[in-house]
Amino acid sequence: MTSDTAAVLLFFIDGLGIGQRHEANPFLDLPDAEPLAIFANEQTTTIFHGVIVPTDAGLGVAGRPQSASGQTTILTGVNAVQRLGYHKQGFPNRALLDILGEHSIFRQLAAAGIQPVTFANAYTPGFFAARPRWVSATTAAVEAAKLPFRTIRDLQAGRAVFQDFTNAMAIAKGEQVELLSAPAAAMILATLVAEHRFTLYEYFITDKIGHAQDMNAARVALRQLALFIRSLLTDIDLNRTTVIVTSDHGNIEDLSSRNHTLNAVPTIIWGAQRDAVARRISNLADITPAVLEVLTAP
Repeated sequence: MTSDTAAVLLFFIDGLGIGQRHEANPFLDLPDAEPLAIFANEQTTTIFHGVIVPTDAGLGVAGRPQSASGQTTILTGVNAVQRLGYHKQGFPNRALLDILGEHSIFRQLAAAGIQPVTFANAYTPGFFAARPRWVSATTAAVEAAKLPFRTIRDLQAGRAVFQDFTNAMAIAKGEQVELLSAPAAAMILATLVAEHRFTLYEYFITDKIGHAQDMNAARVALRQLALFIRSLLTDIDLNRTTVIVTSDHGNIEDLSSRNHTLNAVPTIIWGAQRDAVARRISNLADITPAVLEVLTAP
């Protein structure tokens, strides 16, 4: 792969919306949370010349946006919410798994001849030993293209990133891995990005904290996540790589409720193709087509 070959990192953050300036928003008076500290009707750009696009997660269907249908939409380009007629929480049901099986972004990239591609997250041995009955949309999207999963061995070798990127959660599960700083983890992800045309990374702790309504945990996690992203942008060649950060629904930006919010989510784009991608995106169904356009452009 040549250094001028276009690449994309899709960085998915679960449960991150664009909130208002009020005391239930953990981003309030949290300068260390840049570039994620975005407030409604305020900034349109951010550090490293990033462009912020408020993105519709409702997708034309009444009700609070949910994880399974929102993530399926992001990872396929199909408006899964309209297909179902409702927002599906938790894990994908049969209808969503069928959409992922046919339209997974990884399958679409393979059909377009875009290689190599990867899912950067590491899975623990428990997943392989006793596969859970319900799997995430990302897991289903990877399996639809018959891609290999990264494992704890990859994590130990610096060839994967865990869901919390510091490895603290893996260590708590008893895995023998090194505790990492946010910049050290960012370097690992940046290395994977440099080796692939398309890389997906998933972070969902934000949604868990939002449901717990834990302000202290939210502020700590958002500082660390923002540092991780800032370090990543420093390590990645933004002349070659388009970085897209997006989410499936709001949550952590309003801790006055345990529920998901009706807020738009931020899609933040960095890199040489940022303006073209920003013009392409208005709702979650636009993410996969935008990635394909970047990677298949002559």
